[in-house]
Amino acid sequence: MPTFSLTRTVPLPLDEAWRRITEWPRHTITVPLTGIRVLTPGPTGVGTRFTARTGIGLLAVDDTMEVTVWRPPVGDEGGVCRLEKRGRVILGWARIEVVPGPGGRSRVVWQEELRVRFLPRAFDGVVARIARVVFGRGLNRLLRRA
Repeated sequence: MPTFSLTRTVPLPLDEAWRRITEWPRHTITVPLTGIRVLTPGPTGVGTRFTARTGIGLLAVDDTMEVTVWRPPVGDEGGVCRLEKRGRVILGWARIEVVPGPGGRSRVVWQEELRVRFLPRAFDGVVARIARVVFGRGLNRLLRRA
């Protein structure tokens, strides 16, 4: 499975960086033609499930995820969230970590293993490159907007 990692250091406190990244419906601002539907009642915690649906009509793909680790930042201690992708087409996991960075900033590390079912492994490199660009732009937008 293609795996990629993104790191950003931002002038935000830990809890604000965490909020911007883990409010799942906010992710609609980052990927065109995508809607997010939270499938379980809030607040977010272990067991929370949501689906990101990208596309139009029959050309849409669901990326259903479940939170398996949920440790928000507390004080000066960083936080970590792990998502397992449980869809029919999109598989893998994501790990989001928000930790103290230099000068009172926050460092965000997003690691993801992504596999598209039915797509031959020969395309793993292409999937990883595209995902790195798309997720990188999305992460930038999430962290810039309040």
